[in-house]
Amino acid sequence: MSAPTDSPLTYASAGVDIDAQDRALVGVKRLARSTFTAGVLSDIGAFGGLFTLEPDNPAGQVLVASADGVGTKLKVAQLAGIHDTVGEDLVNHCVNDILVCGARPLFFLDYFASGTLEPGVMVRVVEGLARGCRANACALLGGETAEMPGFYARGEYELAGFVVGGCRRDRLLRREAVVAGDVLVALPSTGLHTNGYSLARRIFFEVLGLGVDSPVPELGRTVAEALLAVHRSYLPAVGPLLERGFVKAAAHVTGGGIPDNLPRALPAGLGAEIFVDSWDEPPLFGLLRRAGRVPEDDMRRTFNLGVGMILVVAEESLGDVLESLVPHGPGWVVGRVAGEPGVRFVRR
Repeated sequence: MSAPTDSPLTYASAGVDIDAQDRALVGVKRLARSTFTAGVLSDIGAFGGLFTLEPDNPAGQVLVASADGVGTKLKVAQLAGIHDTVGEDLVNHCVNDILVCGARPLFFLDYFASGTLEPGVMVRVVEGLARGCRANACALLGGETAEMPGFYARGEYELAGFVVGGCRRDRLLRREAVVAGDVLVALPSTGLHTNGYSLARRIFFEVLGLGVDSPVPELGRTVAEALLAVHRSYLPAVGPLLERGFVKAAAHVTGGGIPDNLPRALPAGLGAEIFVDSWDEPPLFGLLRRAGRVPEDDMRRTFNLGVGMILVVAEESLGDVLESLVPHGPGWVVGRVAGEPGVRFVRR
């Protein structure tokens, strides 16, 4: 294994500028709002988009939709020749995005594009999609397959997905219900999930000089096994809590990490304290930090650091929530809602 880099690496130096994406979103929001009809219940930037066919019915059914991709995790899958996990990643990611709105999935659509269609590869990708849909009680309703010679190199493909779920309007999770003093409960991730791979690939393959089949002793796995760990679905753990009304709001920790995603579950004017000593960070993240000399702020905005979802619950519900989560992780108190904006990482 090669020595760590002498120069600190950041997500931006690996080619991903989160701040540029945020600036672009300002214009996107303006354009999207110009299309809104009476059925739209959410703004651009939420984890899922909300649309009702019954605008005047406060208890009517709401459709909750989300679209996403697997990112450059696909590169690792293609290098390793392992294609049956990225579809499952995609379904679970999309399901989690509508879950934090309070919705359960109804159906899923996929988009698969390649330069030269390799039927065996496509079938394995769809095996993962189907496995994810079955596990989440979600129908794989259809999709689109595109063969685009000259656009993708041989062996490369793109994968994106679109989920639609449902929830009664009066059961939607609303961040307006959150108050200062509410408890933040974390659920563990299973690895990088589907974010931070441009930086992780640079560290593993360029800085450390490893290949997908290289063993990583401190992880007890090969590079491929570590990087292709399937993005967890939180539906089995969180679904029962939603039914019992224990969750006020929730954040799926994806691109932007805890600092960018947790505020999406909090009302304007409120922030959070995250207890950095409340969990043992999985070794994968420590390896990335040391080998890439990644600054701590960049680690927190690039990776989930072992926290895949955060639930906002009332103090009086905490015992029931933690007990319910025991078979699924379990969960732990990772922080509290604070009376000032911003996410601060502190020690208890």
